[in-house]
Order: sequence, then structure tokens, then C-alpha cells
Amino acid sequence: MTRSPSTVAVIGAGPAGLMAAERLAQAGLRVIVHERMPSVARKLLMAGRGGLNLTHSEPLEPFMNRYDAAAQARIKGWLEAFSPADLIEWVEGLGQPTFVGSSGRIFPKAMKASPLLRAWLARLEELGVEVRTRSCWTGWRDGALTFDTPDGQRIERPDAVVLALGGASWAKLGSDAAWVPALEQAGAAVAPFRPSNVGFDVAWSSLFRDRFAGTPLKGVALTHGGGTVRGEAMIAAYGIEGGGIYALSAGLREAVEHNGSTALTLDLRPDLSVEALTQRLSKPRSKDSLSNGLRKTARLDAAAIALLREGGSLPAEPAELAARIKGVALTLTGVQGLSRAISSAGGVALDAVDERLMLRARPGVFAAGEMLDWEAPTGGYLLQAAFASGVVAAEGARAWLAAR
Repeated sequence: MTRSPSTVAVIGAGPAGLMAAERLAQAGLRVIVHERMPSVARKLLMAGRGGLNLTHSEPLEPFMNRYDAAAQARIKGWLEAFSPADLIEWVEGLGQPTFVGSSGRIFPKAMKASPLLRAWLARLEELGVEVRTRSCWTGWRDGALTFDTPDGQRIERPDAVVLALGGASWAKLGSDAAWVPALEQAGAAVAPFRPSNVGFDVAWSSLFRDRFAGTPLKGVALTHGGGTVRGEAMIAAYGIEGGGIYALSAGLREAVEHNGSTALTLDLRPDLSVEALTQRLSKPRSKDSLSNGLRKTARLDAAAIALLREGGSLPAEPAELAARIKGVALTLTGVQGLSRAISSAGGVALDAVDERLMLRARPGVFAAGEMLDWEAPTGGYLLQAAFASGVVAAEGARAWLAAR
């Protein structure tokens, strides 16, 4: 008699969950994906609105250093299972060519997430994956999974479970951490969620805030705690945000939460040394105002010049002015909340899962994606690790079922 394939419930239809579903179905298992929202991968689609940054082209060592130190050893194992090269191959296998941007980030040529998602869902359908939307997991009852659905409560007993329930940012897209009590009751340690890839409060003058909120500061270098990144910052009415800020957000958040405030230094012309900038500023300005002189000689735009003035009157000496341009000091006084964060830190403690990402307190239940306690900046690092964790969880579930 032919034995029916084992059934795996994948709960959560984001990148990690759908990747786990694909791998499990390719292994010949019956896969049912449960998603509490009316449609799948809403956060992925949102991420693709500004260009879907899939991963990054930099070498493994600097790539790994983008992740928080406590999680690097674990994430390295995930990336060995599903590397950036594997992700590119997978994307292109779905008929979506990729390219490397000027900053080393990798995107699909279509830029948006929707063509990739359509091709992915078509593949999952071909593999026999069943996707049930509006199926909200509510926990366990006598060892069975319970779901709230439009047709009432459902109770199911799959052979294995992959949880990919997301973190605590973008609640309106499905990531609201409502699953935390069920995991804690099951005996899994869950670290409190905190905002990641988020903006910080700065006490701008009303004139600067009203005129420049929403204006980018391009090509700057940002320094905090001995770390420096090149990127873009965005002036916001409440303070400052943007890719360069997000790359430093973990350390900035810790410092603000611990001390109440922290100092961030901006270099508005990182491509010039202090000496070279001083030499430029020493040239006669003719009848130009100081602002026009800064625009012409230092190549600063109106927002950068106004930012310099936020620190007080501009020094007349070229060397002092150059030092100001190369070291604008901002005091960050607060962290924006989870509702404004791109992602979150916290979640299921990595010690609560084994190397296969199986919950130590609940054999046969695996966890993947942002619901685990790790964080990374935007720039392809978030999505790469989410996809890779889905691969690891799927392989763990497959191996666990095979061993049984």
C-alpha cells in the first residue's frame, strides 16, 4: 500500500513562509499555507514599492557584519544553506532577471515585487501547495492547531509545522506579534520587540523643520560608536531617518534607550579631506554670500547649508568651517516606535530553537523569518536572511519527518 505524504502546515505567507512551503513541496510533502490576511506577502509587496532590494553583492565577511553580533553565528549557517548567489539563481529561475545597483544592492530588473510574487505563486500552485487566506492561527488545543476562519474555528493536526509569523512592525500588513502568548505558553522564550530600521528624534528649529522636512541628504557619511557608513539620510519633521540611519539604528537605539540621548556625526563631504576642503573654502568668494560660496566651492545644497546653521553661527575661518562640514553633530533624543519601523528586533530567542530552527519546547514545530530574534539593516540583508531561514526551517522539518 502506498503511504500518503506527510502534511506540513506553514503558518504565515511572507518570504520565509513561502520559501519554506516551496522547499517542502519540492521534497514531496503535502503543504498547506495559512495566512490570516486576505492576501499573501503584503509586506514583501510594500518593500517593492521603492525597488525590491533582494540581497547584496558584497563579500561574505562584510555581509555578515551587517547582522547583530549575537545572531551572526546562526545567520552564517542560514546563508551557507541559501546564499546570495542561491537567491539570485532562484529569482532568475522564476523568470525575473536581476541587476547590481551602483551601491552593490541587487534588484530584480522589474524593480517591483509583484511580477516575482505572481511567478512564485504560480510555481507553488504547480507544486500542489494549498494557500488558505483569512486563516488565523490562534494556538494549540490538545496538541492540535486551532484556526479562526470565515467558516468558523478549524482544528488541524499536521505532521509538522513551520511558523513564519513575522515580527512586530507594519501591523496593518499582518506583522503584529499576536502570536507571542501562544509561543510563550508553549515554553518558548520570546524577547520583547523593539523598533529596527527606524528614525530618531532631533529637536530641529521650527524654521529648519518647516522648510526641509522630507528633503534628503545625499552621499553623506554617518558615524556613531566607532562605526561609519556612507549613504543617504532623510530630514523628517520629527528628526532624521533613511538608509544611512538604518544601517546604524541598532547601536543608536541602544544608546538612546540607555542614556536618553546620543550623538550622531554627519560628514557632508566625505569624498574630500579636511585639508582639501579648507583649501577650497580659502579661495576668495568675490561678492558671493557665504551660502552661495558654500554652494559653489563645497558643493553643498540648501538643506546641507541650513543643517550647518542648526549648529550655530558659521565660523569665518576656512579650517573651522571645513571641520564643521566634516563633522556636523546631531543629538538624537528619542526613537520612533514600532508603528514607524521597517522591521523589528526581538522575537523567539535563538536559544529556544535548535540548529534546524525547531522549537526545543515543541518538537516538530519550526520557526523562521522575522519572528526570530535577529535584526539587520535594509539593503538586502533583511530579505536575504528571511528567505534563507525559510530554507533552513523547511530542511529541518523534512529531516525531522524522515527520521520519524
